[in-house]
Amino acid sequence: MQRTTRYEFEQQRYRYAGLSEEDLKQLLALKGSNYAGLLERHRIHTKNVEHVVERYTQAFSALCRNEGIEVRLVKRGEYNEETVRWADAIISAGGDGTMLLAASKVFDKFKPVIGVNTDPERSEGHLCLPVRYTHSFPEALQKLYRGEFRWQWRQRIRLYLEGTGINPTPVDLHEQQLSQEQHSRAHINERFQDQRSDISGPHLLPVRALNEVFIGESLSSRENFKSCKPSFKFSLHRASYYEISVDDGPWEKQKSSGLNVCTGTGSKAWSYNINKVAYQAVEEILKIAEKHGGLNMPLNVELVQKVTNDYNESLLYSPEEPKMFFSIREPIANRVFSSTQQRGFSSKVCVRSRCWDACMVVDGGTSFEFNDGAIASIMIDTEDALCTVVLEE
Repeated sequence: MQRTTRYEFEQQRYRYAGLSEEDLKQLLALKGSNYAGLLERHRIHTKNVEHVVERYTQAFSALCRNEGIEVRLVKRGEYNEETVRWADAIISAGGDGTMLLAASKVFDKFKPVIGVNTDPERSEGHLCLPVRYTHSFPEALQKLYRGEFRWQWRQRIRLYLEGTGINPTPVDLHEQQLSQEQHSRAHINERFQDQRSDISGPHLLPVRALNEVFIGESLSSRENFKSCKPSFKFSLHRASYYEISVDDGPWEKQKSSGLNVCTGTGSKAWSYNINKVAYQAVEEILKIAEKHGGLNMPLNVELVQKVTNDYNESLLYSPEEPKMFFSIREPIANRVFSSTQQRGFSSKVCVRSRCWDACMVVDGGTSFEFNDGAIASIMIDTEDALCTVVLEE
């Protein structure tokens, strides 16, 4: 499996409009993008991936000849449940997104998934092996074969869905690289397949979240209003309306920009960026505390930086810990809606949708319709843990 380049993304993004290659070139020029540059970088990337795959294949072949190991090389579109059942171990070649996609189809707790970052200059590769193994993969293979590593079981989130008007069929966002319009059309198409039903009991969805689950109004849910000028329209973003219960506590009505629930693995990803505080904010708060006599130490750069770092580091926790961290994004607080706890650790989160056009998105790659009447139960079961390996630098 390999990542999607910006050139491929732009092609897929506008394919639904029937644009030709020349149309795409002109559209990119209007946006200030360099078509020739994107195409050239796409070609370089493709060439590099072919080189990397060839090098990996050679390394595998040498090991296979000596140890009788069978290898099957598949591209992203060919990666399916049958391939996963066949394999004893899965190795993804790409970045964190490719690793998440590879993990999404693995449900065997003892089937390891190993990520190799094939483009470390453009990808963080937090979930992958250390960068140096990108250029010395045969060494990594030998270490794996000799057992010179340690296992790490990364906890994952499972989802139960129940209620009225439920459609448990997922939309694969990785495959479609959906634009706003395509995202809406995908869910509309699913609605017309007559698969919606009322589920009286909790239905376990066929996915597990390694990073996070996000619930909120979809990108397409913007209300269009006509102005006095017939040719002009403007959009008003619709807040996400839902009820939430944390650890079987009381239900609370909320409106916000959405709900994020992450694992220890995901605590270093989107969740961290939602909740981290900036140096400037901490400095201003400490100045207010100093003004009111609540700071009994000199305010300086070192103190502000230490407080900032300590708070932000408190948002992170081990991928092996069987607990979740929930975050309410930009909650609306007034006499009707409240948010008594905007973030915190939990073992179970239940959400009842009151939304019009909402989605429940798993690891940014799989989307489920989640509209008025749907109820999601979000929790961790240690049997869902993903088996990964840790190699030292």
